[in-house]
Amino acid sequence: MPTTRTGGQILVDALKTHGADIAFGVPGESYLAVLDALHDAPIRFIVNRQEGGAAFMAEAYGKLTGRPGICFVTRGPGASNAAIGVHTAQQDSTPMILFIGQVGNDFVEREAFQEIDYRRMFGTIAKWVAQIDRAERIPEYVARAFQVATSGRPGPVVLALPEDMLGERAAVADARPYQPVQAAPSAQQMAQLRALLSAAQRPLVVLGGAGWNEAACDEMRRFIEANALPAACAFRFQDLLDNRHPHYIGDVGIGINPKLAARIQSSDLILAIGPRLGEMTTGGYTLLQAPLPRQKLIHVHASTEELGRVYQADLMINSGMPQIAAALADMAPVDATAWRHTVAEARAELDAWQAEPPVFNTTTAKLNLWQVMQALKAQLPADTLLANGAGNFATWAHRFWTYAGFRTQLAPTSGAMGYGVPAAIAAKIIEQQQGKQRMVLNFAGDGDFMMNGQELATAVQYRAGVLFILFNNSAYGTIRMHQEREHPGRISGTTLQNPDFAALARAYGASGETVDTTAAFAPALQRALSHIASTGLPALVELRYDVDLISPNATLASIRKAAQEAGR
Repeated sequence: MPTTRTGGQILVDALKTHGADIAFGVPGESYLAVLDALHDAPIRFIVNRQEGGAAFMAEAYGKLTGRPGICFVTRGPGASNAAIGVHTAQQDSTPMILFIGQVGNDFVEREAFQEIDYRRMFGTIAKWVAQIDRAERIPEYVARAFQVATSGRPGPVVLALPEDMLGERAAVADARPYQPVQAAPSAQQMAQLRALLSAAQRPLVVLGGAGWNEAACDEMRRFIEANALPAACAFRFQDLLDNRHPHYIGDVGIGINPKLAARIQSSDLILAIGPRLGEMTTGGYTLLQAPLPRQKLIHVHASTEELGRVYQADLMINSGMPQIAAALADMAPVDATAWRHTVAEARAELDAWQAEPPVFNTTTAKLNLWQVMQALKAQLPADTLLANGAGNFATWAHRFWTYAGFRTQLAPTSGAMGYGVPAAIAAKIIEQQQGKQRMVLNFAGDGDFMMNGQELATAVQYRAGVLFILFNNSAYGTIRMHQEREHPGRISGTTLQNPDFAALARAYGASGETVDTTAAFAPALQRALSHIASTGLPALVELRYDVDLISPNATLASIRKAAQEAGR
């Protein structure tokens, strides 16, 4: 007979059954019974400073491990703060489970203190939202949550936990561990794919989406090599193919290489394996015409709901990434004579795109950010994991960093500012949990950093030695760039007055450096790396530069001038 346990204990035991080893959260009185059960559990509870940071950390865990990231928050304000992580997990197809403390069943529907109907609140941004009203059903609900979060297109699940239910005692057996379910391509579909590829003259692969693992990436590489295919990676999925590989030709996202964009548009067959083909990856739905692309299109995705959603592909395959990768690796290669030469040509275009941009010939900037990127690449290990949030600063990572393979990138396709700092901290905690010492690097803009910079306290508490590179131009740079393009010279709402970020880092217990010249960066970087190596604590290097240097492609002055000449 099962032993009698509280709902909180049943829940924590269920998490153990499904292999959870870390949970992130901010404590709340609405789930005290869970916190009590975690006291004696092997699950490590990481205490965050704000629920948005906790939810981003759980999402990062899901990206890195392929298992659901676990997050606990309290009702009302806590759930509202955590919503940003749920939205990111939905758009990024990341497995995640958010547990929310809820008012007791005896108070429900009275608008009790901090009460919210979470089915309505999260209904459109989660795969499944439910409330567990009876303790004996906890194993059932939690098993389903893990199953839903990891099967098909991965995504977030939200479970509300009434306070009185968590205190109830029940005798119920634990469930079995979850088993993710994915579709696989049929023999007929693989034959059709091979026929389309054989008939092509200018094929191009675009890799993206969630659900990959290291083995699947390796099998995809073998397919690409065997068929001499040029391969690009979708927006913020640049780590699916080692960027040093001769067949890697760039990323398809914001600030795309114009020559790569032209190659996609002139291709006669696009093999889109994994990406959703959303706005960012299609250049605002211009690289592929909707609903009928000019190119022949093979679209492979884990969700049937995504296939045909925008584009009517010539061949749509519902498949998990390991399943399609294994089938492609086993497929007999086709004759690649017609396009073999395009790989070296496209790679040469990428190499030219990654050279020092001409913008530094037209500006008097004291801090050359391209040279900063070269110094980082020279000093940091190839397998460094780079996490970033959202903003124009991220372009320096997308265009100039070399992602050395699977899970060396953590970035939100949802475009959520504030993601990179907590994601990097979570990555370092996970690495340490697994006994690894990999370098974790964060790129943050000044506005981006201020949205979750308080998680530096979390990094110090758990000795997560992340290297933070903070791009400070005293502006919401992306919005300022668009502002100058649409309303030249009319600056409104985009200027920031910032703290001394290096001093702030030191106040938290990290090291802090401020750099405003190119020559000062390399020594500051060395001091930061030495601090991390000797103490295990994080280090921050603030880069101060003029907002005019808004991107590798243009200055604000040049954007303003072009807009004025266009009569805006």
